Amino acid sequence: MQRIHPLPDVLISQIAAGEVVERPASVLKELVENSLDAGATRIDVQIEEGGVRLIRVADDGAGIAKEDLPLALARHATSKIGTLDDLERVASYGFRGEALASIASVARTNIASRSTDDGHAWKIEAATARIVPAALAAGTVIEVADLYFNTPARRKFLKSEATEYGHCDEVLRRMALARPDVAFALGHNRSAKLRLAPADGARRARDILGEEFFAHCRSVDVAAGPLRLSGFAALPAYSKASRDAQYFFVNGRFVRDKLLAHAAREAYADILHGARHPAYCLFLELDPAGVDVNVHPAKIEVRFRDGRGVHQFVFHALQRALAAPVAEAFASSGAAVPQGDFLRGVSAAPTFAGYRQAVLGVGEPAAQPYLDFVRGVSPRPTFHEPAADAAPPLGYAIAQLHGVYVLAQNAAGLVLVDMHAAHERILYEKLKRAIDAGPPGSQPLLIPVLMSVSATELATADEHHDTLERLGFAVSAAGPQQLAVRAAPALVAGGDVAALLRALLNELREQPASRVLEARRNELLATMACHGAVRANRQLTLPEMNALLRQMEETERADQCNHGRPTWVQLSMKELDTLFMRGK
Repeated sequence: MQRIHPLPDVLISQIAAGEVVERPASVLKELVENSLDAGATRIDVQIEEGGVRLIRVADDGAGIAKEDLPLALARHATSKIGTLDDLERVASYGFRGEALASIASVARTNIASRSTDDGHAWKIEAATARIVPAALAAGTVIEVADLYFNTPARRKFLKSEATEYGHCDEVLRRMALARPDVAFALGHNRSAKLRLAPADGARRARDILGEEFFAHCRSVDVAAGPLRLSGFAALPAYSKASRDAQYFFVNGRFVRDKLLAHAAREAYADILHGARHPAYCLFLELDPAGVDVNVHPAKIEVRFRDGRGVHQFVFHALQRALAAPVAEAFASSGAAVPQGDFLRGVSAAPTFAGYRQAVLGVGEPAAQPYLDFVRGVSPRPTFHEPAADAAPPLGYAIAQLHGVYVLAQNAAGLVLVDMHAAHERILYEKLKRAIDAGPPGSQPLLIPVLMSVSATELATADEHHDTLERLGFAVSAAGPQQLAVRAAPALVAGGDVAALLRALLNELREQPASRVLEARRNELLATMACHGAVRANRQLTLPEMNALLRQMEETERADQCNHGRPTWVQLSMKELDTLFMRGK
């Protein structure tokens, strides 16, 4: 039997390296975090062969004093914490004091640094611990070469050069998102790949995540007590087939946390198709004492003291941001929508009559009250006399295309609206509010609708009689294979009542009668909204189109239908000019 014996320090470090140094990107993450903790305002990264041959990180931070250089490479030596209280409230990126020691145990590592108190720079080679003078104006340069040169078995698990470089690139982009005030540069095999100047959060997000993401996102900034959630959440039109566009930061640290991911997923549940994944870049800030960041060697997982409270805060904050009506989103974004050019050839402050002449045409009847496709809204003029300084976000309707799309003009250019999808969302939100307030209004039918049904449908209607009644239907058997519908929900009574009821019966068929409305409320209401919405190929008048646009602007989640598809798109004048090659 072998005796128990202490492990050599080198072997201990190599074991630790297995947890900390998973691949070149892991090395890069630790080095960049050290640069940020040192107060760097500029970080320059050069890598070769995906980071396996070389990772070089140079910064302009505070530097390391000559006498501290050996400690920088020692295990469990750090300047970040000194007591248990420091550990419980840690705010720095690195604090475990093992990263550099672990890296140096599996790669050829050297550090050159100049602290503000030293007359010149000094360099230490990890292999020999020898310290020699170096040429460096300020800050620190760390070079990590030949990763896993002494543990070839681990090196075999690395992927191709392109794959390893991709991971390094992703790590640096995450760090850059968290610290927009810092300049970053990345080169691979002596070729420049990324260069980011200091910027505000919005500019940095645009630079890293792209114009398309930024064009389809909502800004988030909500605070409650010690919690604050900020950043950007993309609308469902920008959803992805994978989770690779999801960035969550806790106190500036990128994390993969199941609790936060679940809260975000729930916030998107009512607007996103189940097979798609949302895209977002979100920053959660809270008291460092409220989160434990010391639960994983790579510090990519966290544990919250009040997990339920954090979950509910993130869920509600993100849900409200995504649900904001178009008009509110425009207002909160500060986007100015000037009125002056909403109709070319119309004066900056057009009168109501001028608008009628330009859009409706001379002799058109005056604006009608809202029509039946937006039931539930009190009668009032379809649109107000346009103000001189602002137009509605979705503009004013100018035409209908093939009975499917509404074309509208706003200050930015052309708005295209899928009228069925848009009206479906409007009805869906109205139905939800009606159910929440009590049984929705029911409209008696002048002539009962008789519909032939199967024995199964007849039995389903009888079993779920209470649920149908709570949804606004009055249904009874009218024969062995016939149902009579004597009343329908007022919001959808103008549609095909028989088709709607049949669809609901199909939804209810496999469900137990008890608590079905509570368990599947949204699915049932979505079915009702879909069947009650204005159908394709229905010709709308201009007042009806404008009524739809105004309702969209005031409806939560109106940017997408119940299935996660966009309800409207904007084509700017710049995009239209590009299509027609104007200005070239």
